[in-house]
Amino acid sequence: MSSVLRPPASGQDPLISANYRPISSHLAITPPVSVVIPAMNEAENLPYVFKTLPDWIHEVVLVDGNSTDDTVEVARSLWPGVRVVEQSGRGKGDALITGFEACRGDIIVMVDADGSADGGEIVSYVSALVSGADFAKGSRFANGGGTDDMTFIRKLGNRALCAVVNRKFGARYTDLCYGYNAFWRHCLDKIDLDCTGFEVETLMNIRVVKAGLKVQEIPSHEYLRIHGTSNLRAVRDGFRVLQVILKERSNRRELRRQERHSPMLEAVRGEVS
Repeated sequence: MSSVLRPPASGQDPLISANYRPISSHLAITPPVSVVIPAMNEAENLPYVFKTLPDWIHEVVLVDGNSTDDTVEVARSLWPGVRVVEQSGRGKGDALITGFEACRGDIIVMVDADGSADGGEIVSYVSALVSGADFAKGSRFANGGGTDDMTFIRKLGNRALCAVVNRKFGARYTDLCYGYNAFWRHCLDKIDLDCTGFEVETLMNIRVVKAGLKVQEIPSHEYLRIHGTSNLRAVRDGFRVLQVILKERSNRRELRRQERHSPMLEAVRGEVS
């Protein structure tokens, strides 16, 4: 899936070489990359977001959550080819699901619209995917990562919830509630997202582990929101994350119970005995 970037050999069809898009001085890729940006009233922040996006990405999908400012107009002026999708529901999870469905690329990258993410890091996510990972998960607490935007309470809650997920689902995460991730499009068929709020990142992280997908953490630095205030509420959304964890754990136990009592397994046991 990846290739060292070299000039076309003598006699080689230049159209074949053109299928590879350079993403760094030593790496070129063929898979198209879609960047999904859920946004609601983020007109002031979008210039900072789009400025960091690499020019080799295939498309930008902006999911507009019924903004009352100039979010859509600003996005179109900054990135003329941007695809704007109107969100019919509410919540970050709903916006992301809407955006994922609209993507045409083989690789999908999630980026927040508040200016806290550096689009220059996308190359690290894509490199991990073309090197064999199914899901490239951003981490503010992996070696090389960091955050300017987490209070002590949020850090403590994130660490505690992350520990629970690692213990209950066999994961090895250093960060749980972070929205900067990338994955191959085929992963969507295996994780079947069905939540609407900020807990969507936790749900994704749990379900990729349950699906047996190969996950690679990517060190990432989270910057302060540039303008406006976040809709995230630490206590409220922390409880929603905990509910997701408990629900997924319960579902896992029920699946194991069903597997233990499946007719096919019972028949095999009977033949063995």
